[in-house]
Amino acid sequence: MSFHRYRPRLPGGELAPMPWPVSLYRVLNHVAWPLEAQSGRWTVFLDKLMIFLGFLVFCEHNEVDFHYLIANRQDMDNLLTGMPTYLILVEMQIRCFQLAWHKDRFRALLQRFYAEIYVSEEMEPHLFASIQRQMLATRVNSTVYLLALFNFFLVPVTNVIYHRREMLYKQVYPFDNTQLHFFIPLLVLNFWVGFIITSMLFGELNVMGELMMHLNARYVQLGQDLRRSAHMLLKKRSSLNVAIAYRLVLTHILRRNAALRDFGQRVEKEFTLRIFVMFAFSAGLLCALFFKAFTNPWGNVAYIVWFLAKFMELLALGMLGSILLKTVGVFTALSAIKSFNIHLKTDELGMMYYTADWEQVIHQSDNVGENVKLMKLVTLAIQLNSRPFFITGLNYFRVSLTAVLKIIQGAFSYFTFLNSMR
Repeated sequence: MSFHRYRPRLPGGELAPMPWPVSLYRVLNHVAWPLEAQSGRWTVFLDKLMIFLGFLVFCEHNEVDFHYLIANRQDMDNLLTGMPTYLILVEMQIRCFQLAWHKDRFRALLQRFYAEIYVSEEMEPHLFASIQRQMLATRVNSTVYLLALFNFFLVPVTNVIYHRREMLYKQVYPFDNTQLHFFIPLLVLNFWVGFIITSMLFGELNVMGELMMHLNARYVQLGQDLRRSAHMLLKKRSSLNVAIAYRLVLTHILRRNAALRDFGQRVEKEFTLRIFVMFAFSAGLLCALFFKAFTNPWGNVAYIVWFLAKFMELLALGMLGSILLKTVGVFTALSAIKSFNIHLKTDELGMMYYTADWEQVIHQSDNVGENVKLMKLVTLAIQLNSRPFFITGLNYFRVSLTAVLKIIQGAFSYFTFLNSMR
């Protein structure tokens, strides 16, 4: 049913280029990726049925993983062996099926992104190249996650070599799951859950990164267009209509600014819960993974790779969040702004409007009435951008390197505590 899954298109109707992690996410994760808008009723019904069955599979895995933790609650080493898979399972069950519940909203967000925000290589080669450099960390992280998934493929190999029947994850079943008619279907479900979880981990990170960095590029483009327009008008040396022309340019820029801000708020609404869940589970997950990697590095290569993948995921997301926050982040207003009677904190966008050569336009213009209107519009532009936009986790924290470092510090504190109890 992959041919019914939504494939983004550019405004001209041609298929939009997608980075390989997002393309892989679309192919592997039928739970999270939306269908085409024109899909028939039976296709939609079948998709919802598969999502429901997938949710039941996750619940079954949740149950047997938890039973393993209960059975080994007195053994810290075994307990922490099963803890990472259980934590990531619960996290992904919340994130993946919350997205599945809002797949139509996610598709609408992607449609708007490729119609209004996406920066194409043909139109803006320099900005596009900058975005690709910024997204390099997420691409590398996707590769590491695939390596972590590959480690689980070694389990069936070792089963054959040593004549064992072990599951991919640490699980305790209420029946004899080593019987062949149980073991094979359960192992297949293990693999299915692994693909869904891994594709969700690197897929959503890359989707968020694409949305954030292309939005960031549009903000950068906005500032460039504003400065370029002011310079072109000042070169004309017209003293009568320069204020009128500049006010029209500024009005158009403000409308683009409002559209970008509205899109950013849509991104925030779409991802804020899942980001909160991701960060909430990250400290415990990093702690358990690092404990297993530290206590027995040669016997826990899979945990080392998984730890590196999770660590890189957080750093990559924090870096992207910081880039966006820097562009539309909080700065203290220059004291000169007080001449406008604005006693506020403003952001880089507000500073962009303040430093956009409006004073040179007024100095060159002889139209007093238009000068007053222009000054009022500049004041309005600064005020509208005095409340900065940033991606958050349910408004509890901003997505930035600062938030990521706090999570890493918390994970290290948990690890220190656990290591002292050995």
